[in-house]
Amino acid sequence: MGTYGHIHDAEHDDFMHTHPGEEPVIELTPEEAGNVLTLTSVGIDIGSSTSHLTFSKLVLERQGVALSSRFKVVERTVTHRSPIMLTPYVDLFTIDTEELSRFIKGVYEDAGMRPEDVDTGATIFTGEAAKKNNAEAISALFAAEAGKFVCATAGPNLEAVMAAHGSGACARSEATDGVARTVLNIDMGGGTAKFAICRDGEIVETAAINVGARLVAMDERGRITRIEPAGQIVADELGIPLEVGGPLSKARQRAMAGVLADCVLNVAERRPLGPLADRLMITEPLSFDGPIDAVTFSGGVSEYVYGNESRNFGDLGILLGKAVRAGAERLGAPIEASEQQIRATVIGAGQYTLQVSGSTIFISRPELLPLRDLPVAAPIMPGADYTVEAVRDSVRQALARLDIEEGAAPIALSIRWRMEPSYERVRTLAEGIVQALPRTIAQGMPLTLIFGTDIGGAVGIMLTKELLPGHDVVSVDEIQVTDLDYIDLAEEREDIRAVPVIVKSLVFTTPRERSSGLIWGTERAPQLHEHEPDPRAPA
Repeated sequence: MGTYGHIHDAEHDDFMHTHPGEEPVIELTPEEAGNVLTLTSVGIDIGSSTSHLTFSKLVLERQGVALSSRFKVVERTVTHRSPIMLTPYVDLFTIDTEELSRFIKGVYEDAGMRPEDVDTGATIFTGEAAKKNNAEAISALFAAEAGKFVCATAGPNLEAVMAAHGSGACARSEATDGVARTVLNIDMGGGTAKFAICRDGEIVETAAINVGARLVAMDERGRITRIEPAGQIVADELGIPLEVGGPLSKARQRAMAGVLADCVLNVAERRPLGPLADRLMITEPLSFDGPIDAVTFSGGVSEYVYGNESRNFGDLGILLGKAVRAGAERLGAPIEASEQQIRATVIGAGQYTLQVSGSTIFISRPELLPLRDLPVAAPIMPGADYTVEAVRDSVRQALARLDIEEGAAPIALSIRWRMEPSYERVRTLAEGIVQALPRTIAQGMPLTLIFGTDIGGAVGIMLTKELLPGHDVVSVDEIQVTDLDYIDLAEEREDIRAVPVIVKSLVFTTPRERSSGLIWGTERAPQLHEHEPDPRAPA
């Protein structure tokens, strides 16, 4: 059914209310529905090597008359940061969820918080934690809070995207005085190094390589406790024998760290890869060939790159960080301090906006709505080269950038339309989308499209009348969303011929939110949790 009607204006203020049977994501009290909304948020980051939590108070303010139900974060105060815990394991690949649960409960107690005190949150799983068996088990810890939490399992590309935002690299690249910058952020953790090239506030490319601090882990006696496959590859390259329980001398640790650092710099230089770097690549290498104005680092190893940390945690981190810093002049761009290093992560999912679509929308069947928790991918649309193939490739690149497997689950595409609409242009866009989503279409999942300008109806009609007769399409416009957003689409309001859309955006820390004594590199480094895993256990 194509739905067209009068344009919604600010006088229709009751669209915040939900339909019978609909589960609201946020209940606004009469006082909150005025101008200001305060939320308590938690960001939980669970990775292969470390895990930590951040509690925040988010103050949201109503934005303008035209968007009378749009709330934007205007103040963010970090109220509590947990210690950084070495992620506990029960075997080489299975995270100890009981120990993790005790840690999380302890952090809540230390923060003086109960689960019911938290309004919203984001739980991010990376590395081993993102693998199916671990992610499902960890998700179960938050099952009671499912309506409040955004949960994201992040592969290397999405990790790169989040690190670029959390470290401040993306914001650093935004134009000042009309001049945009290009910033390369390198996020180095326990198992991987992720690269994100940011230009004028947007991430244009990501990549990842199997290089990290804990490819080999040792106990306090220097005996090997864990060997990752990539660590074995590097050792074989150098002729270094590795065996769990065996020794690894400082000289050999230094040799391995030097080779790993060379691989990271090789990728960052964007020159042809050497054989070892090529073998360790997880993604395609970077192809962006423009100049880089600045380089920033994030992740646990960055603490050593910047000289903020000197402790040894039984891995290659300190040697790897120093080796990267020593060779960084190869990159031909200044090294700038990132706003966050090991805590370059989300602080919650509290940037809620309740927006209302325009009236030129298309919904093939009313019963398709509501739709819940759709991750948003925002393709960077081609300019002069506006062809079906270019649109298709832009959509594919957007999904790859966020580690979204096409056809695995419903998603929403946010399309930035900057041209005058015409039949040819709308058809080109629609054909490109169809070619980019073959599995989504084959499995009968609805195509959900979000536009910032009023062409939602035209694209929906093009898809269902000419390209995909009978396929379900939801195409709405006048909604502002982007990568790392999650959206709920409520049922269409017949009185305003529009769709209320709740947008849940991941919220990142900013320079003002650094808490003295709780960030590495400030007055006092963070402590490991008292239930720290045995150094001989997998980390």
